Amino acid sequence: MVLERLGSSLYDALKKVFKAPVMDEKTIKELVRDIQRALLQSDVNVKLVLEISRRIEDRSLKEKVPPGISRREHITKVVYEELTRFLGEKPTQLKTEPGKRTVLMLVGIQGSGKTTAAAKLAKYFQKRGLKPALVCTDTYRPGAYAQLQQLAKRANIPIHGNPKEKKAAKIALTGLKQFNSHDIVIIDTAGRHKEEKSLINEMKKLEKALKPHEVILVIDGTIGQQAAVQAKAFHEATPIGSILVAKLDGSARGGGALSAVAAIGAPIKFISTGEKIGDIEPFIPSRFVGRLLGMGDLQSLIEKVREAEVKVPEKKMRAFLSGRFTLTDMFEQFESMKSMGPLRHLLKMIPGMTYNIPDEMMELAEDTLSNWRVIIQSMTPEEREKPKTLSASRIRRVAHGSGTKEKEVKELLERYNMLRKMMKSLRRKRFPFFGKSLSLT
Repeated sequence: MVLERLGSSLYDALKKVFKAPVMDEKTIKELVRDIQRALLQSDVNVKLVLEISRRIEDRSLKEKVPPGISRREHITKVVYEELTRFLGEKPTQLKTEPGKRTVLMLVGIQGSGKTTAAAKLAKYFQKRGLKPALVCTDTYRPGAYAQLQQLAKRANIPIHGNPKEKKAAKIALTGLKQFNSHDIVIIDTAGRHKEEKSLINEMKKLEKALKPHEVILVIDGTIGQQAAVQAKAFHEATPIGSILVAKLDGSARGGGALSAVAAIGAPIKFISTGEKIGDIEPFIPSRFVGRLLGMGDLQSLIEKVREAEVKVPEKKMRAFLSGRFTLTDMFEQFESMKSMGPLRHLLKMIPGMTYNIPDEMMELAEDTLSNWRVIIQSMTPEEREKPKTLSASRIRRVAHGSGTKEKEVKELLERYNMLRKMMKSLRRKRFPFFGKSLSLT
């Protein structure tokens, strides 16, 4: 992934600084060249690259190092601050209030990932206790309504659309009337090219008729420096309130999309980080840069853990700590981890872990967890509750049913027994569960 390569390149550039025998002008200029190369390869606009690198060089050479930190640490701080400044120092959030309807209109070229982004946004707000709804006004692309309908069904979000109606404004206004009691209504519009005058005019009319609280431009993270050109064209037609960068999970040349911020002055508010409907997060520049530089993002990790947290009743927790931990319980933990997203994304949030684990090792860990889930699913309810019943013949049957090897089934059982023993060994300790200390002595 190009964004990961950008982060890896910046991380390597800073590592050189910490390994350098002396922190002289030559070392700083070499760091600046490495940063320039990394940003240009990620399609950041040349003018912006020169501006960022000039500021990093000037501050690194001329600023007085604050007391209590080394010159190397100060330079790392400068790089972090300047990249954060480029992306917009403070995060900008959508203002929403329960009981007060907010209308969001998504625009962008065809193929930018706009329809998927609409469903992801709706799911994001739903998770935060708001009541969202979707409206499809795309009357041009065959299957547009069916696609959004399928995504909405998966997320359990209501949707309005009418493939037979050709007037987008009429569909939208009917949808707004239908969803009058909802907190958030997200309007998915037809994908358009900046040169398609009829579509641009329709977008203007739609915006005028709906008077949305915000127009969000969805930019494909893979398109490179064309993002800035597109952003300007859309902004001239309809004032853009914010940007959502989609497809940052693939071969995204994210630097180009990030350059769109400087092109129109609209902040990035959301980034799409994966294929699943829950793979969207608010864009917080300082955290994003922290992850790029290998500093991690513990706050985002904590939020993901809280979001995926399984509420364990006190009675069940007591059973766990007494060693009564079944394969069904283990499967529930795997499901909880899965809902947090790919393992590689989680590890990127831990300081120092970002670029230190080889890709092949990461893939192996993800494959192992995936296999274990399938193995447990292939067992009978009795086997999951009483793993001791898994004889050699049963292990053979489970391996065959899950498409794995007997060795993998045995490895899972070994890990399960280790985890159960570990929980049992904690029995006499005290833990802050349920707002109080729980002792099993």
